[in-house]
Formats: sequence, C-alpha cells, structure tokens
Amino acid sequence: MIPSLDPKESQPSLTQVSLPLRGWVQGLRGNNHVQFLQLRTNGEIYQVVCEKEKLGEDLFKQIKSLPQETSLVVTGNWQENPKAPGGEELLLSSFEIVGTSADYPITPKEHGPDFLHNHRHLWLRSKRQLAIQRVRSELSFAIREFFRNDGYTLIDTPILTGSIGESAGTLFSTEYFDLGQAYLAQTGQLYLETAAFAHSKVYCFGPTFRAEKSKTKRHLTEFWMLEAETAFLGQEGNLDLQERFVKSVLKTTVERTKEDLKTLDRDPSPLLQYLEKPFPRVDYGEAIRILKEVGEVIEWGEDINAEREQILTTHFGGAIFIQNFPRAIKAFYMKQNPNDPKTVLSADLIAPDGIGEIIGGSEREESYDKIVERLQEEGLPPEDYSWYLDLRKYGSVPHAGFGMGLERVIAWVCGLPHIRECIPFPRMIYRLAP
Repeated sequence: MIPSLDPKESQPSLTQVSLPLRGWVQGLRGNNHVQFLQLRTNGEIYQVVCEKEKLGEDLFKQIKSLPQETSLVVTGNWQENPKAPGGEELLLSSFEIVGTSADYPITPKEHGPDFLHNHRHLWLRSKRQLAIQRVRSELSFAIREFFRNDGYTLIDTPILTGSIGESAGTLFSTEYFDLGQAYLAQTGQLYLETAAFAHSKVYCFGPTFRAEKSKTKRHLTEFWMLEAETAFLGQEGNLDLQERFVKSVLKTTVERTKEDLKTLDRDPSPLLQYLEKPFPRVDYGEAIRILKEVGEVIEWGEDINAEREQILTTHFGGAIFIQNFPRAIKAFYMKQNPNDPKTVLSADLIAPDGIGEIIGGSEREESYDKIVERLQEEGLPPEDYSWYLDLRKYGSVPHAGFGMGLERVIAWVCGLPHIRECIPFPRMIYRLAP
C-alpha cells in the first residue's frame, strides 16, 4: 500500500511515492532467475522485484544472500502486480547496502511469548506488530479528531501528583524533594475538572499508572487513557456522549485500517454489528439479578468481575452500560443518586468478546459538603484537596466525565487475546524491560 499523509484520502498513484526507497529487508524468496525482496519502510512492506537478467550475475548473487534486517537504499520503476502487497511492486534497477545484519534472532520459526517480549525492541518490526501499532496510531488520531471536531480543548494533566484520585492501595509512590510523597497519576480527572470550569469541554490523553498486582490478560501497570470532562452535563448526556464517541472512533479506525486487520486475520464485521445498535443501559441491581438467575453467587454491593461482565454482554448480545453502582465501592467524586442514596450516578461501558470494561464514568458531585463527607469516609485529608474543593466554592455547576483505556479498545478492534500486544513496550508486574 502506498502511504498517504491523510488517512481519509484514497490510495495515491505510484508516481507520488518518493524514490529511492530506504528501508530494511523483511524477507526474501525466489529462484535463480528472480528474487522477491520484501522491503520495510515507513511501517509498510513493499515488494521489490530483483531480476538476474537486469542486475547481472554479481549484483543478483549479492541480493540473494542479503540477511534479514539489512538496511538498503533501492531505486527502480513501479509496476502493477495484483499479487504484491498493495497491488504494486518496484522493479529494482540499483541498490546500496547501508547497514549489515547478522544472526537476527527473530526468525520465521515459532517463538514463545517470553522470547518475543525479551526481544520486544526487535519484535516491533514484525508484520503482525506493524499492523497492531498502525491500528493504535489510527485509533489515537481518531480520538483526538473526534474531540477537536466536537469543540473540546486538550489539557495536559500532570503525571506526578500529591492527590489521590482512586484507591491509595494501587499507587506508585516516590519521594518528592522536601515535600514528602508524590504519586504517579492514576487519572488526570481531578485536574481535568478544574479545566472544565475554564473551558467547559476538555479532554486529556496520556499515560496512566496502576500498581495493581494483577496478572490478567486485561491489565497493564502503565497504559494510556482518554479522559473527558464536560460542564453543564448530566449523567444521561454523559452516556449519550460516550456511546457516540465509541461508535464514531471505532468505525473510523476500522475504515482506515482494513488492510492491517486482514494481516491480523481480524474480520471486523461482528464488531461493526455491535456498533449498529444502541448500548443497553442496565441498572447495577438488574445486573446482579441476572447473574443470580444464571447461578452466580453474588450479592448487591459486590463488584462485577471480568467473567461476570462476559455473562452480561452475552445475555444482552453486545456492549452494555452498567449504571448506578453502590456508593461504597466507587470513588469519592461521584454524585450521589438522588433517587437512591445508596448508589452513585456512575456507569461502566462493558465490551463483549471478553474485553470487559473499556470506560468508567460518572456525573461528578458538585456539592462542597458532600465531597468533604466522602473524602473523610475514604480517610483522605480534605486539606490536601483544597484546590479541588475550590471548584465547589466558586461557581459550581453540574458536570460529568469519563475515562477510556486505549489498550483494551485496541484489543477489541484487533481481536487480540492479550492486552500486552497493544502497547509497544508493555509494563506488567513481572516485566520492566526492554
């Protein structure tokens, strides 16, 4: 495929591709008369046809013996070939070796996951990883595009913070000069709320850190999260926004990465079918009732784990919102449900196919007194949140927001079994390198 600067554009003509091509040998195949060289450049793989008759005996022999990952500069003429990647190939006229390669460790044979992750810095060059990272790039672009087109302002929130947004037990802490403990941010939300009172509609998009000792296929200790906050918005409007956002960015990403999904043997049709119907909004109490009916031993007040999320998405035949969770198991900033004080106006968006929760959100509590009460219940000193409480003193308004984990959405789009493939360098409790 000839690369385009604008993912919305149709594939450009051959004459728009800059020659010479500079890249790396992905692979070679052929015979004593012609060799087909797979050249990787700009994250794409091009077919270069090397003819003995055109190159001569010596140059053809040199091409035929090129080791994997040798870097080259090649030139020639483009020609159509429906069997070549993207339907085109380059008929080689000359080449130059830039950097040699010997004993490249990742060969076409089968390698185990530990070996591949130990060589992650090289594994990123594989055809499968090229496709996954392009999907990640396009999804990230679609996210920013959606919010820009919707009138949201990007706010870069701090990674180092002295305030706890979620459970204190899942924080990475560090000594911060003479000021005591600082933490790697679990969320940019508290800071994003302050910006919503300035710009009304804001979002942030960056790395997030969770010190959970989890070994599941759905957890990383460092991942990327999209968060949005909107002033003068209630929970129903918040759910409407989330559904419109998810459907928009997923459809856009699938449209722009069709060839990559083919590489991953991912048929996007089932995913697109999920996006064609409304996401049911299921009350937490109703979810507990359904789980009990199918034999699950669970009581009101307990969290819903991954296996039970899968039961619920199967029951409803697609993605669902579970809303109005018990107040006791949710964060201090979530607004108390006026119709049921034991619950909060919150919701998790649960994706099917074993993906699980991809979004958590809520209407935020705008009452100063109720925020202070919840902080005290959580054992958090209100004085550490004085700047956050100021929002409730100077022109407080109803507002709502949500956060979406990028890697789980990538896993859903690509049909991947493990989240560790969805980020270039996964950080898990047993892995910090490379």
